[in-house]
Amino acid sequence: MRLKYAVAWIICWSSGILHAQQTDTLMEQSIKEIIITENYRMARNKQVTVPLEMAGKAFLENHFSGNLMQTLERLPGVQSMDIGSGFSKPVIRGMGFNRVSVTENGIKQEGQQWGADHGLEIDAFNVEQVAIRKGPASLLYGSDAMGGVVEITPAAPPFDDQFYGEVALLGKSVNDLLGGSVMVGLKKGKFHTKLRFSEQHFGDYRVPTDHIVYLTQHIPIANKRLKNTAGLERNISWLGEYRNGRYMSSYSVSNAYQKVGFFPGAHGIPDASRVKDDGDSRNIDLPYSKVNHLKATTRQQYSWDNLLLQWNLGYQNNHREEWSSFHTHYGTQQPPVVDPDKELMFNLNTFSSSVKLQLFGSSTWKHTAGWDIQYQQNTIGGYSFLLPEYKRLTTGFFWLTDYQVKEGLTISGGLRYDFGHINSNEFIDTHLAEYLRKQGYPEEEVTANSIRSHAVDRSFGDWSGSVGVVWTPVEGHLLKANIGHSFRLPGANELASNGVHHGTFRHEQGYISLDSEKGWQFDLAYTWNRSWGSIQFSPFISWFSNYIFLHPSGEWSILPHAGQVYRYTGAEALFAGAEASVEVFLTKQLTYSLTGDYVYTYNCDEHIPLSFSPPASVRNSLTWQYKKLQLFGEYHYIARQNRVDRNEEPTPEAHLFNAGASYSFSLGKVEPVITLSAKNLLNKRYYNHLSFYRRVEIPEPGRNFQVMIKVPFNSFFK
Repeated sequence: MRLKYAVAWIICWSSGILHAQQTDTLMEQSIKEIIITENYRMARNKQVTVPLEMAGKAFLENHFSGNLMQTLERLPGVQSMDIGSGFSKPVIRGMGFNRVSVTENGIKQEGQQWGADHGLEIDAFNVEQVAIRKGPASLLYGSDAMGGVVEITPAAPPFDDQFYGEVALLGKSVNDLLGGSVMVGLKKGKFHTKLRFSEQHFGDYRVPTDHIVYLTQHIPIANKRLKNTAGLERNISWLGEYRNGRYMSSYSVSNAYQKVGFFPGAHGIPDASRVKDDGDSRNIDLPYSKVNHLKATTRQQYSWDNLLLQWNLGYQNNHREEWSSFHTHYGTQQPPVVDPDKELMFNLNTFSSSVKLQLFGSSTWKHTAGWDIQYQQNTIGGYSFLLPEYKRLTTGFFWLTDYQVKEGLTISGGLRYDFGHINSNEFIDTHLAEYLRKQGYPEEEVTANSIRSHAVDRSFGDWSGSVGVVWTPVEGHLLKANIGHSFRLPGANELASNGVHHGTFRHEQGYISLDSEKGWQFDLAYTWNRSWGSIQFSPFISWFSNYIFLHPSGEWSILPHAGQVYRYTGAEALFAGAEASVEVFLTKQLTYSLTGDYVYTYNCDEHIPLSFSPPASVRNSLTWQYKKLQLFGEYHYIARQNRVDRNEEPTPEAHLFNAGASYSFSLGKVEPVITLSAKNLLNKRYYNHLSFYRRVEIPEPGRNFQVMIKVPFNSFFK
């Protein structure tokens, strides 16, 4: 409550300053005509050899959903792995979890990203620009970036001294969401600072069905609302910057809090009695999860005539809890005295440091060297067990060189070496031991199975490298090619987890002897820009000698009611596919765009597809813009996904229609922007193949109308 009062006081104080300040009168001056031949996205694409997607202010505002990944999934090759309407995590070209890095202010976001039901703890209101690197990025970002990177960076500070800010309001019909965000900023001389507070509350979301059928059980959906999927999200962040000549420093602190319920029919054994209407669509009952992510970062930067030195330092604390009514399969386990319904708790502390030095040898040579180090410590709690406590240390060194052979032709290449060490504790389950004895198991088998997790003390080391070229043969044509070798250190869950993961309905077990994940990746990208529009095509192929995934072992779990054991296993695997986009300016106001992507996965050892392979999809959209009014309509086709792993259900095709409009207008000294959007206009029942709820046949949310109002303001200093 104190936090709310503090934010309210800041808003009132800021409004008073705004009222007191007067806008400068600017003198009219004539300047020579400036012809812009390329935008920021085109310029950035010429600097990197892998396919790059840019999402700037306009894109983020027009497609804002209150959830970062659900906004970015409109980009080809990018998918959102959803957990209801509240949580989402990134998937790039079929790779997710610990294979995709998310960085904010130069520091890699670290939570419990290994879990399918664990989302991304980042305030979507606070994201100002995003660059997505598709393909191997281990060279610059470390072993966890072998699938790609979502790079979030703050916008540049205002040029003029001013007090500024914005107020944003968001509403959705599908889950009765009400949210908002307030940002205030100050630019004065060498100093720049801004503060943001955001909050969203939402109820149980609506689905276009009144029942689901899972494991032959008919489970009703009361009032076509998915019970106990309500939640809230509360975020606060601060950024401070100082610039003086060649020196720049920035500091940021953020705290993200989320609490979201789990549909009772998808947590544990499905039971129709647990999904009866409780008369309240906004309450958060058991089972639910809550997570708090605290992050503090700083960047120190200094430049010389031909050198640029950067140092990023960060600390993060990710505290996640999963709550469910105390239940045990053993019969003898008693509920804990304190917090008896706390099923799982993970508390992850991460310390990160990254140093980068850029040397501009001449107009044609550029060298980049870097060193980063990260230390993690994870503690656990709760009456259940899935993952042991562990400590993890990783560090890496890299060198990258860019050489401009001639105007329009640049070659890039580099090497990186990473070292990692992980140490996890042994976990002995005394309750399981007692249960097995009562079942009549021999003592040697009781002893062997009561050790749920063996102690792990292992070190890993390997190299990454890439060679690429960026070529502009003639004006309007851009060709990029890149080949890279990357590897990934296995995570604690892949080495030492051992327990029932609710919602996935299986016993997941790590394998202590796993080797590092290794692979080769090849990317091509071609872009043709003309006055009438543009065409882009980006094929890729990746081969892994040791791809780590959950494999059905064929062994029955010793845990009661747990089913088959799924064990993390390495296998030879193949990924291939492409993204394509076409944009045509039909008239000065009317634009047509077509985007599509396809991913093919193959387990070479078992001769079957890999799990969580996104289906092919195509988006057709028409956009009409006249002055400050913009209208768009979209047809989104999602192909049927028949290429599935064992015990993974195929997903039928879907035909979705979306529409939207945005309008900005003058209101005194401010210019509000109103954005309206409608998703799944025909209220079709369809499934997201990557969704956490897909396994229990729960469809995606139904028809949704959304309104967002953003009111920016500023006052210049004289």
